Amino acid sequence: GEPSKAFETTHTEGTLQLSPRKSFELWKETVRLTSLPWKQVEIKTALELRKALINIVLRQADELAQLAQDLERSNAELKKFAYVASHDLQEPLNQVANYVQLLEMRYNDRLDEDASEFITFAVEGVSLMQTLIDDVLAYSKVDLQGIEFKLTEVETALDHALANLRGRIRETGAVITHDPFPTVMADSTQLMQLFQNLIGNAIKFRSEQPPEIHVGAKRLEDSWLFSVQDNGIGIEPQFSDRIFVIFQRLHTRDEYPGTGMGLAICKKILECHRGKIWVESELGHGATFYFTIPVRGRERERRNGRKTQNHIFG
Repeated sequence: GEPSKAFETTHTEGTLQLSPRKSFELWKETVRLTSLPWKQVEIKTALELRKALINIVLRQADELAQLAQDLERSNAELKKFAYVASHDLQEPLNQVANYVQLLEMRYNDRLDEDASEFITFAVEGVSLMQTLIDDVLAYSKVDLQGIEFKLTEVETALDHALANLRGRIRETGAVITHDPFPTVMADSTQLMQLFQNLIGNAIKFRSEQPPEIHVGAKRLEDSWLFSVQDNGIGIEPQFSDRIFVIFQRLHTRDEYPGTGMGLAICKKILECHRGKIWVESELGHGATFYFTIPVRGRERERRNGRKTQNHIFG
């Protein structure tokens, strides 16, 4: 169509038909310098708006810089705590445990039943404190610094976790199966620890039946979805968020030993991998823990056929 004509008439029916401009350059020349000049108040308003936007950007940049400094200081303090926890805090605890046990050995024939029980409580308390310190230290070490993201065979990480749990698997008669696994961008050590904590929990919180645990894998649009399903005692749905909080426990230590750090460590590992973790369960009907790991870079799925792999330790 012609730039000067917004519509045209058809020859057959005499109807009006829109005629879009085909010469944009000619249209620009036609409208150039035809707009009304800005008033002084409009210019002032535009300049004030520009100034306000620049101030917002600069303020946000300052806030981000302050957050970065706070994070760096927090990481430095955390590393300092990790050093203290692994050295200065452990040493006095070891001394307490050693002297209490020495006291028991040297004066065992002079101690009555109550005194022996008190010594046992003291030793157990020291042991629990050492375990708490070790778990807090492990939690503090899970951060972005020092993590080595590389192509990781998920099956290899699972195999290492199962090797670490071999004794408990044999003792309980647990059967662990899994789907074919992919290769993902992850820290292999932390991925192993993730599987070890989740499967270890499934074994610990087992029902009267031998543990049956299945580890699943499913590709989503931009991440891998993994699941660890068990036939254990299950969890009441209202506690599905609480169990991932540091030091939170649903049972007494007499019922199930532990510090309540395992799932908190799992959550922190997945936060470092930009993934998520959650649980679906009902009390008395087992639990399924789900977690995601984003698909990053080049990854390939390792398939050894569609047959499920089994791990049974006799």
